[in-house]
Amino acid sequence: MTILDEIAADTRQRVAAQKAAVPPAEMRRLADATPKPDGFPFERALAVDELSFIAEVKKASPSAGVIAASFPYLDIAAEYERAGAAAISVLTEPHFFHGADEYLAEIAVARGIPALRKDFVIDGYQIIQARALGAAAVLLIVALLDDAALRHFLTLADELGLSALVEVHDEAETRRALAAGARVIGVNNRDLHSFKVDPGTTERLAPLVPQGVLLVAESGVSEPATVRRLRDAGVDAILVGEALMRSADKTAALRQLRAKLTQIKICGLMTPDDVAAVNASPPDLTGFVFAPESSRRITPEKAAELRSLLRPFIAPVGVFVDADPAMIAELAAAGVIEMAQLHGRETDADVAAVKELTGLPVIKGVRMSSSHNPVILRAASEASGVAGSGPVFPSADYVILDSTAGSGRTFDWGAIPPLGRPFFLAGGITTVNINQALAVPGVMGVDISSGAQRDGHKDPDLIHELVRATRAFSVTTRREH
Repeated sequence: MTILDEIAADTRQRVAAQKAAVPPAEMRRLADATPKPDGFPFERALAVDELSFIAEVKKASPSAGVIAASFPYLDIAAEYERAGAAAISVLTEPHFFHGADEYLAEIAVARGIPALRKDFVIDGYQIIQARALGAAAVLLIVALLDDAALRHFLTLADELGLSALVEVHDEAETRRALAAGARVIGVNNRDLHSFKVDPGTTERLAPLVPQGVLLVAESGVSEPATVRRLRDAGVDAILVGEALMRSADKTAALRQLRAKLTQIKICGLMTPDDVAAVNASPPDLTGFVFAPESSRRITPEKAAELRSLLRPFIAPVGVFVDADPAMIAELAAAGVIEMAQLHGRETDADVAAVKELTGLPVIKGVRMSSSHNPVILRAASEASGVAGSGPVFPSADYVILDSTAGSGRTFDWGAIPPLGRPFFLAGGITTVNINQALAVPGVMGVDISSGAQRDGHKDPDLIHELVRATRAFSVTTRREH
């Protein structure tokens, strides 16, 4: 008997008791009195250009035991929404996962993103109950259901306006789910017998899932490299539970999971309208320019105001040119910036000093069109310990290649020398050439300022298209049929 069999047997007893307390006819009346989700919001949340994350509210599991002894589930759900999760999965199974129906009911009311009821559905009563609790979606596990039950539950969910995340573990279950009409397939990477987690399960099953059917990877995702691997397999979303539940800073944890994906930074925000534009089409990072000679320079006070308006999961970067490290430290301490971009003649030792003083990650800019660029590249390589062969600016967390800071002009991307590390690309990137920029070997992200502007102001439509292009380009291996 697998753990799934044990849970199913326990669930049958639980549902029988619930039916005795609230008969099916009364539960249906309660469900019909609950506002019907409009247009399957769970599916809409996942059917976007970028990789989506479903963040799970989970106190315990059979494999991990108690994950969160302290369990402020409403606060956790709120943090997930602020962190940019597309949806929230809520465990309601009480004995093996320490879940509760009230967790789902309260989260569904309190949060503005769709909630998935994560339970072990063996009776249509539970789907009707999910609607009454305010869920936008339910989990259906193919291993628990025969074909007739699976088709019936999918039809019932549709009737109630609920999406169904149909969970599979192997090829046979995937084919059964598709034959039953599943619109969202969830591949559980955890073996039900050994509890071993293998992301290769999703990679093997992804080619079976046609375009038009959403694909979700479940279980065991805790590293950015795994996220990249699953994204490259063609998944639309990843469900993450334990890795987020164990993190004290869930916004930072979710951002870290995205770290291996192609990034986009929209730089040079100056007004609340600029912030509104990036909030509407969120990039990974955005920039406040503090360089005195820049036309986009803003004061620390203005940056603090704009930072307060920025969605929490967009990382604000301070852009500096040969600045006093104390100024950078003050902005970091005030929470105005979360990264520092040094775009002057700073040496690798300067980079290391700023990192130590501020505790922030540092991006080092290299001006590819400037006369001192060869000196910078040579000095940085020598500083790595292996002249001419080590990574440039080894103390920097990232490097960014630009023509000249803030010029809005491209340079010869084909002439980029070996850097020994991935890099951001900046300078003259627009909606016209962004795909070419992203295709440059070694590019990990793009930094765009003037290319996101129209008539001197950040343009929401241009930002949307630039972000969309970056997210779409990120999928390097697509499911083909």
